[in-house]
Amino acid sequence: MKSLSWIAAVAAVATAQAAVLPLVPAPQKISLTGGHAVSTNVIFRTEAYLPHEGYRLTIENDGATVASSDDAGAFYARQTLAQLPQPWPRLKIEDSPAYRWRGLHLDESRHFFGKDAVKALIARIAAHKLNVFHWHLTDDQGWRIDVPGYPELVKYGAVRSASPRRGTHPSRGSVAENAEALDGERYGPYWYSEADIREIVAYAAERHVTIVPEIELPGHVYAALAAYPRFACFPENLSARDPRTIWGIEKDVLCIGNGEAVAFMEDVLDYVCRVFPGGFVHIGGDECPADRWEVCGKCRAFREANGLSTAADQQAWVTRHFAEFLAERGRRAVGWDECLAGDVPESVVGMCWRDPGCAGAGQAILPPAEALRRGHELVMSPNSYCYLDYGQGLENDPLQYARRTLTLERAYGFDPCAGIPAELHGRVLGGQGDNWTEYTWNAEELDQKIWPRAAALAECLWTGPARPGFSDFTARLALLRGMQSAGGNSGAR
Repeated sequence: MKSLSWIAAVAAVATAQAAVLPLVPAPQKISLTGGHAVSTNVIFRTEAYLPHEGYRLTIENDGATVASSDDAGAFYARQTLAQLPQPWPRLKIEDSPAYRWRGLHLDESRHFFGKDAVKALIARIAAHKLNVFHWHLTDDQGWRIDVPGYPELVKYGAVRSASPRRGTHPSRGSVAENAEALDGERYGPYWYSEADIREIVAYAAERHVTIVPEIELPGHVYAALAAYPRFACFPENLSARDPRTIWGIEKDVLCIGNGEAVAFMEDVLDYVCRVFPGGFVHIGGDECPADRWEVCGKCRAFREANGLSTAADQQAWVTRHFAEFLAERGRRAVGWDECLAGDVPESVVGMCWRDPGCAGAGQAILPPAEALRRGHELVMSPNSYCYLDYGQGLENDPLQYARRTLTLERAYGFDPCAGIPAELHGRVLGGQGDNWTEYTWNAEELDQKIWPRAAALAECLWTGPARPGFSDFTARLALLRGMQSAGGNSGAR
């Protein structure tokens, strides 16, 4: 039996139904032998030499045999079997992921979707062989996790007095300057209990999805400061105790010169480590204006006491401190690429989101190759390839988006190692798609924005350089969506 490329394998199938097999992402290698199995019996066996998450699937006349070295590989073989039309074509697949981190991100601060929607999303990403769910739980506009000992986080931080109306894009200026854009409707309180989180974590683990929770700091904390104004440099700015009601970046950030504020975030992260068993915790680190730090007496005294010359040095201190705090609890800190600036531990994983020209709160971009040479590992998530809140370039699309465009074909062109020297590729963990939800109001809209672009990213991250091309992908995708519509199967088995 000769091993064929995917395109050659497709050409070898005789019937119109199987002219393209609806496998998304495409396997690394596939060989078709002709004919179909007469049984759907499946035998699983362990072969220790196979790669982590990889599998070998053989379908013969009497059914399928799956070999893998671990449960994850067997799980992904089941996802492949679930996508095949019946009767199964006789074939052999040898498959394993190109990247270790194959992620999808969801922001629930701006709009909240709830437990059922999150579980449905996890099932669907697992069916596409993605293995990381990056859960953005806190930001300026809402705090979505109940933390023991801090009841006002959900009393004040999980509800806001208003939100921008559909069709508006208020992200700059004061609330007063954007008053006409606000809907005047109370939003929330929306948050997750510990029982909710443990249920979702267990659900994800069954599908070999690791949840990476994100607790933003030291910026994007306005909802937390609304709950506890004393943790801000200037508490009087938070007297209304209302999270930010427009989109964009807040200048009021965590007061690092206030030891009580730092201890608060330590308590939050300690709790997060208890309820999220995965090896990573995301600490944000992005878009933190230094305006308040520059004039705050406590922050100035803190810099002097710690030998820090600038506010940028203060930001690096924050990253170091919380990376070490998490390391003591067996976790690695992940942060948006701004957090890599300055003297920070090599253990910090950088999530590179900014394309050149996107400076984010005035902070310079550390080139990925330089970050890799410093010893960091990276997750690539460049906004021009991976931001699923951007417009899809579709005619007559009724949905509202951020003011940029990411077509399906563009998403399929994502290469996490683009522009990175070959000797550094091994330190690129992978990549992920990001769903920022300022302009996504409900789960149906979320679904329409994520798919099928997330399926394109999944193929980039699983199949990698071996992926067969965009036209081949769209043909397989069309068949898969047709099967799912007919059979109702869109989740991981």
